Amino acid sequence: MYFMVFALSRNNCTVVITLTKFIDLSVHLIASFKFIAEYGRFVLVLGLIAGMLLPDIALAMRPWLSELVMLLLGFTSLRIGFTAVKDAVDHIKETLLIVFTFQVIFPLTVVAMLIAFGLGNTAVAMVITLVLAAPSITGAPNFAIMLGYQPEPTFRVLVIGTCCLPITIIPVLWFLPAAGSLYDVIWLSIELTVTMGLSIAIGFIIRAVLIPQINSDQKMALDGVSTLLLAVIVVGLMSAIVPTLNEDPQKLLNWLVLAFGLNYGLQVITYILFRTTGANSQNISTAIVAGNRNLAIFIVAVTVSNSNEFLIFLGCYQLPMYLTPIFMRWLYKTE
Repeated sequence: MYFMVFALSRNNCTVVITLTKFIDLSVHLIASFKFIAEYGRFVLVLGLIAGMLLPDIALAMRPWLSELVMLLLGFTSLRIGFTAVKDAVDHIKETLLIVFTFQVIFPLTVVAMLIAFGLGNTAVAMVITLVLAAPSITGAPNFAIMLGYQPEPTFRVLVIGTCCLPITIIPVLWFLPAAGSLYDVIWLSIELTVTMGLSIAIGFIIRAVLIPQINSDQKMALDGVSTLLLAVIVVGLMSAIVPTLNEDPQKLLNWLVLAFGLNYGLQVITYILFRTTGANSQNISTAIVAGNRNLAIFIVAVTVSNSNEFLIFLGCYQLPMYLTPIFMRWLYKTE
C-alpha cells in the first residue's frame, strides 16, 4: 500500500510539473508572438530581405506556397471569428457597394480598355486584372491603424470581399481573352470556393471550439503567428525575383514600375473619388484596399499561378504593399 501511495504521489507530482512547464511554455510563446506582432512591419521587411538573399530557399518554398496561403487564410479566420463576419452584415449595403466597385467595376473597366488597345491577351493584362479582381490583403486594417484611421471599415471590406471573390471573379475573367474559356473561369471559381471555404471553415470551427471568448493577449499572439507565417510566405513569393534580376534586369524593372504604379495609383484615384463625391469619411480608409490586394490568394488556383510572369509580378508587388504605411502617409495625413 505504501508503494502504491508513493507511486501515485510521484505520478501526481510529475503531472503537476509537466502542467506547470506547459503553462510556462505557453506564456513564453504568447509573449514571443506578441513581440512579433508589435514589430510586424520589421518582420515582414526581414522576410522580403530573406527572399532576396536566400534565392535557393525561396525556390524550394515555391511548391508549398498554395498550402502556406491556405494556412494563413485559416489563421486569419481563426483570429477574426465568425462573430465578426456577422457584425459586418450590419453595414452590408455600403460594404457591398465598395466591394462591387473594387472587385467588379474597376477590373471590368480596365479589361475593356485593354481589349480596346489590343492588349487583352497579354501577361500584363492578366496580372492587372487579377490585382483588380482580388480582395483586400489581410493586413489592410493594420495599415489603416498605422495611418491614423479606425480599422473597422477596411476590415468589413476584407471580410465581405474575400467571401464574394468566387462570385465576383467570374464576370471579370469571362471578358478577358487571356483567362481562357468560360469553362476555365468557372473551374477557377470552383477552385477558389473549395480551397478558401475549407480554410475559412476550419479556422472558424477551431475558434468556436477552443477559444470562443478570446482576450486581447490571445488576439495579439495570433496576429504574431499570422505575421510570422506571412513573413515566411513572402520569402517564397520572392522566388522569381533574383533569377529575373540575374537574367533580365530590365524586365524586373518594368514589373517593379507596374507594381508601384498600380498599387499607389489606385490608392490616389480612390482617395480622390471618395473626397470629391462626399463619401462617408469613415470609408476613406478603404482607399488602402484599392491598391493593396491579396493577389497571393490566386496561388491556390493552379491554372493561374503556373505563369512565371505572375510569380515575378507577385514578388514585385510585395514591395509597394509593405511600404504603403511609409510611402503613402502624405496622402492620408490630410484627413
